[in-house]
Amino acid sequence: MRWRSPNCPVLLFLFFFLLCILSAGRVSGFRICSYNVQNFNVNKAANYRTLHTLTRVLSRCDISLLQHVVDTEGKAIKSLVSALNRGTDRYDEYVYQSVSSRSLGTSASDMQQYVFIYRTQTVNVTGQHQHESQLQFVRAPFVVQFQSDKTTIKDFILVPLHSDPTQAVQEIDWLYEVFVEVSEKWNNTNVMFLGDFHASCAYVTRSDRKNIRLFTDSSFSWLIGDRVDTTVTDATSCAYDRIVVHGQPFLKAIEPFSAQVFNLAKEFKLSKTAVVKVSDHFPVEVMLKSSALLLQATPLLLLLAVSVIGWCCPEL
Repeated sequence: MRWRSPNCPVLLFLFFFLLCILSAGRVSGFRICSYNVQNFNVNKAANYRTLHTLTRVLSRCDISLLQHVVDTEGKAIKSLVSALNRGTDRYDEYVYQSVSSRSLGTSASDMQQYVFIYRTQTVNVTGQHQHESQLQFVRAPFVVQFQSDKTTIKDFILVPLHSDPTQAVQEIDWLYEVFVEVSEKWNNTNVMFLGDFHASCAYVTRSDRKNIRLFTDSSFSWLIGDRVDTTVTDATSCAYDRIVVHGQPFLKAIEPFSAQVFNLAKEFKLSKTAVVKVSDHFPVEVMLKSSALLLQATPLLLLLAVSVIGWCCPEL
């Protein structure tokens, strides 16, 4: 092998170093998570182990939707956000903030909130909307519009739902009405639905799909499959927790095969008993592609790297 320039090894090293950085950036992407935290209140937040585990889960995500939060005074969420913002090496340099719905429900004994926790360095809240209509949601969606320069989609809307299991079919279908409302409100059809829909097992059967417009309308894509188990215990194996996106632009902005359950028992080497103390659901998540500029730079650098190799190593 003959080198044309004594600087070729250095150039090759630099090119491959840049490619590694870009590849790592693309893989990391932008993560959106959804987690039914099962009666998250001040008592649960006061439990160090539970709070620590929950913080480990949420610190992986650019945006996290929490459901079944029971925190009218905001103390539990304040403790959680404070834990995320302690500035330890584990949670990197990110600063987290939250935005919350009011307490929602039809029974005084079961009032819950939707809470979004997000990284201020990677995403901004540009709009909030509490759905109000004649539709009898038990916990009507609290809709938030986000903007991020870190993703290819830029502006998108997240619509949460923690359905009442006894009327899951109707509530999931009613999400179509919410879609129409918020897409017109913000002139934006980049809408993602996420949460504990109870969209499986006895609550939503295959025959029920004909009555759910998010199934019958092909412009909606269900990213968490029917055979996925989003529950922790061995007693159930159901795809209750789902992520659905509207339209090809949003679908193309999703990292392929990134929608999945995050099994914290496996990833954090915890017993199922320890995990159930946080929730009997696992989180679900999906990755958005990194910004277009980053993705366009990767093939360009690949071509340049090939050119440099050819110049440095003409005999290869």
